[in-house]
Amino acid sequence: MAKDILFTPDEENSIVAAIANAEKNTSGEIRVHIEQSNAADPVKRAGEVFLKLGLQNTAARNGVLFYVNLKKHSFAIVGDEGINTIVQPNFWDGTKDVVISSFKQGLFADGLIKGVALAGEQLKAHFPFADSDVNELPDTISRF
Repeated sequence: MAKDILFTPDEENSIVAAIANAEKNTSGEIRVHIEQSNAADPVKRAGEVFLKLGLQNTAARNGVLFYVNLKKHSFAIVGDEGINTIVQPNFWDGTKDVVISSFKQGLFADGLIKGVALAGEQLKAHFPFADSDVNELPDTISRF
């Protein structure tokens, strides 16, 4: 396996499918970003990646980023201001715990799939899907 690839093609397809499925129930946008290495604090770096991917450009400011740093074994979830202004500060803690629990078992794809599904459910409560909603961002896993 190449050092910058964490998932098999089937696992990557399952993560992308989980994103598409989660977004069927919400106007929220979910992205997953995998980074080989970065020395920055994971939450700070996730914020930088969030902006670079354009998640702040969604109409309702309800984008969510799942950020994974492979070398540092770190993970963060970052939500946009449309979410952060209406939810409790610990809103993503349960989702983060589920993802990390799977990661600790070596089940990286499974952790992201479960986390994305939970994020979709949580977003649905605050940003339900409407007939006029469009997919504003790609569902693919990003890397740079």
